[in-house]
Amino acid sequence: MDLPVLDPTEQRVLGSLLEKERTVPASYPLSLNALRTACNQTSSRDPITDHDEATVERVARELKDRGLVRIVWAATGRRTLKYHQTLAEELSLTDAERALVTVLLLRGPQAPGELRSRTERLHAFPDREAVEETLRRMAARPSPLVRELERRPGQHDSRWVHLLGPVDEGVAAPTSAAAAADFESVLAEGADARDDNVRATYGTVAQTYADRFTDELGGMPFESWILDRVAAEAGDQPVVEVGCGPGHVTARLAAAGADATGIDLTPAMVEEARRRFPEGRYEVGDLRRLMRPATSDGWGAVLAWYSLIHLAASELPDAVAALARPLRPGGRLVLAMQAGAGVRHMDSWFDLDVSLDFVLHDPATVRAVVEAAGFEDLEWYHRGPFTWRGETTERFYLLATKPG
Repeated sequence: MDLPVLDPTEQRVLGSLLEKERTVPASYPLSLNALRTACNQTSSRDPITDHDEATVERVARELKDRGLVRIVWAATGRRTLKYHQTLAEELSLTDAERALVTVLLLRGPQAPGELRSRTERLHAFPDREAVEETLRRMAARPSPLVRELERRPGQHDSRWVHLLGPVDEGVAAPTSAAAAADFESVLAEGADARDDNVRATYGTVAQTYADRFTDELGGMPFESWILDRVAAEAGDQPVVEVGCGPGHVTARLAAAGADATGIDLTPAMVEEARRRFPEGRYEVGDLRRLMRPATSDGWGAVLAWYSLIHLAASELPDAVAALARPLRPGGRLVLAMQAGAGVRHMDSWFDLDVSLDFVLHDPATVRAVVEAAGFEDLEWYHRGPFTWRGETTERFYLLATKPG
């Protein structure tokens, strides 16, 4: 078949739909507002765009007329039109091909190594060679989907580009610190290796970390107000803190009357929490595999309190979707994190030798991810660093509600 020729806005719309169908299936197909937010994300997009709602709606309807988008009514809840891509079906894409097409549509020409890292949440390529093999298979189709660009001076790897419409093949200079930051560098060795390193590092510092931070909320009235408010709003519904560390935030929720549970990726941190707060419930677990509570149809609140700070920007949509799934309708999502742009590396922590990366996420990007996941009634707070505590970064707090 002849390939469809897509202009840049059409590429962004279809790329966003392809991505969100895999990363936030619970919210897919996308509403018009969610589709616009996905198109204009400031992470995992190149270039950054600011399409208005009318433009996105017009382009989506034109793609519908071409058989590349299907518009349907929401199956549940409010009567809302939603948008579903059919490009993958039209092109008979395998899962591996679909992942590469998605990232190429959203980010332009890329080398195989970049593609492997950036498609990890869409399709797990075992190695770089598997990416190259798939690209060459796509290039050998009767109607080629991709082609290899000539290597430019100073480039170690050839880049590949899709053939679904015009693409800027140049290497544009970053326009801002956020654009320049390589948020994906934490995935250089793969997500599993990063997780193993995070688990090992926190295991090394667990006791010292707990000694330092267990009593911190006593001097943080704003953060305490948020936690007390979440506990009050949850009422008799259970709440969970993912990435609970030494357990002091979960303990604060419990002290405020919440039926609170804490989970953490690091067994040594869970041991510290159980030792310091023996009346609490603390378990080893991964926030990306959060389950519903055994005693209820869903959590009344899920808190990720400084627990997304080791994830790449491209991992945020999957993480937020994982936290949304076990939330009951009307439940609250609460995020806390360091705000900024880029990755900070630490070789020493509490006078111990470590090798750990911290990701500073842009608040606008976080808000866009939460909106794209279908949450409503977003409110957020942004404060400067408390120098008396030795803080060097701004802090960002977000609360959102899962629709009923």
